[in-house]
Amino acid sequence: MSLVVSPHMATLNHTGVSHTVFHLLGIPGLENQHMWISIPFFISYVIALLGNSLLIIIITKSSLHEPMYFFLCMLAGADIIISTCTVPQALAIFWFHAGEISLDRCITQFFILHCTFMCESGILLVMAFDRYIAICYPLRYTAILTRTLIGKIGVIIFLRSYCTIFPIIFLLKRLTFCQNNIIPHTFCEHIGLAKYACNDIRVNIWYGFFVIILTVVLDVLLIFVSYVLILHAVFHMSSQDARQKALNTCGSHVCIITLFYGPAIFTTLTQRFGRHIPPHIHILLANVYILAPPMLNPIIYGIKTKKIQEQAVHMFFPNQK
Repeated sequence: MSLVVSPHMATLNHTGVSHTVFHLLGIPGLENQHMWISIPFFISYVIALLGNSLLIIIITKSSLHEPMYFFLCMLAGADIIISTCTVPQALAIFWFHAGEISLDRCITQFFILHCTFMCESGILLVMAFDRYIAICYPLRYTAILTRTLIGKIGVIIFLRSYCTIFPIIFLLKRLTFCQNNIIPHTFCEHIGLAKYACNDIRVNIWYGFFVIILTVVLDVLLIFVSYVLILHAVFHMSSQDARQKALNTCGSHVCIITLFYGPAIFTTLTQRFGRHIPPHIHILLANVYILAPPMLNPIIYGIKTKKIQEQAVHMFFPNQK
């Protein structure tokens, strides 16, 4: 199906009814397996919710007040929002066939999901900058990354995400959805919704491309530059122990970066070049980058960060020394 229609066809189709209600199918082609597919979805969501909530409680109620832990707290909050925005909707489809969603609710879900995704990308960039300061300027670490600066960074990350995603609401609301109102997915996406319009959606496509370049692609490039500088500084350290310690402090962050961007990039590539891949594979891959990072992020930091381990043990076993 072509995403761009002629002005003549658009005029003809505008005489029809514009859909205000859509139906999410879940994972098309695997409807008979929805109950089984819901099991990993449910388990992943519970782990993500409990793990990230516990991480936030540990950080806010303990002595972990270094800049790194504030950024980690932001990351955990973003993971909770991403999971809660999508997984309950998917479970409702799998369990109760409750895939009906209004246009406004669909746009709201898309806005929250993509805005939070952009926020998380910005947080990962700032965490790379945090590791650079900690390794290259350890004595000035807390003096540079003050609480005031961290608060300002958080506001900037949110405003960048909000301001870049917000115009898409108007780009969608201007469209007339007079084609099919069946969405073969578990959640709403920008182009996934826009392609059912009878209007010319080239503006939507190009603006979506512009947003990705301005945020995610730019973040990835800056993270790469940060780690080039970090590795340059690490391998110029005279002490083997110092090099090992510096690399260990970056290990968790590198795992999170790979986990966050890896599935998203792979999903984008398969959608662009994998035209012969069955639709249900595309949908499953799209859900991987929604499910995996929020579930695994607190586990990775819990395993690789000794201070978080100690605080967790103290919280559950207060009498244990």
